[in-house]
Amino acid sequence: MDEFWVFGYGSLMWNPGFVFEERLAARAFGFHRSLCVRSYVHRGTPDHPGLVLGLDRGGSCRGVAFRVSEENREDVLDYLRRRELVTNVYLEKILPVSLGAGRQVRAVGYIVDRRHVQYAGSLSVEEAAETVRASAGQSGPNDAYLFNTLAHLKEMGIRDLWLESVGAAVAAA
Repeated sequence: MDEFWVFGYGSLMWNPGFVFEERLAARAFGFHRSLCVRSYVHRGTPDHPGLVLGLDRGGSCRGVAFRVSEENREDVLDYLRRRELVTNVYLEKILPVSLGAGRQVRAVGYIVDRRHVQYAGSLSVEEAAETVRASAGQSGPNDAYLFNTLAHLKEMGIRDLWLESVGAAVAAA
């Protein structure tokens, strides 16, 4: 990779936690955003898991791409690995990403490992809402994660009807 890019599709969009040179709207191909990861640390516990987003196979996903300077590459990778690989439910991959005007780059991204015990698969809106409503972890309440993500998706003009339905069900309780 000539340039170093990081793809964010969930909390990385609104809380990257690292220094970057540029932040652009982007689309990753081959994966879609899914509330499919049982969180044992950040938004839940092993005894009471929450739910967080993962990139699951199929489709495409709109999010953001962060360009990181060469001098910060290793520090950013170290940070991301501590953040994203804490329980190894994600796999670090290089993803094809499209930026504005059709520009193609390759970006580091974290996809869900479907073989991992924390993979929740497809849940109903009600199952997801019940889990999100009742969970919290080291990074705070699960519902705050969901609502922050939905707010940032809305700001970017990204609709995720299933995720919006989960948010509405959590807010209605």
